[in-house]
Amino acid sequence: MNFRLFASTFGLIFLAELGDKTQLATLSLSASGESRWTVFVAAASALVVTSAIGVGAGEALARVVPPVWVNRVAGLGFIAMGGFLLLRRR
Repeated sequence: MNFRLFASTFGLIFLAELGDKTQLATLSLSASGESRWTVFVAAASALVVTSAIGVGAGEALARVVPPVWVNRVAGLGFIAMGGFLLLRRR
C-alpha cells in the first residue's frame, strides 16, 4: 500500500467533507435520539459507495484518457467554478 497516497487522499477528503452538508445532515439525524449507530453505519456506507463510484469512474476514464489530461481538465473545472463564484452577481 502506498501510505503517502493514502495520507494525501485521507487528508484531502477529510478536509473537503468537514463541515459540509453531508456532515450537517448526519449531525441532524443523529440528534433525533434514534439509533446513532444506525446513522453512523448508513452515513459511512453511503460515503464508501460514492467513493467506490468515483474510483471506478476514474479508473475507466484513465484507460481512455491519459491521467495528466484528467488532472488538467479537473483543475480547469475548479478554476472555472471559482471564477464563476467570484464574479457572479447577487
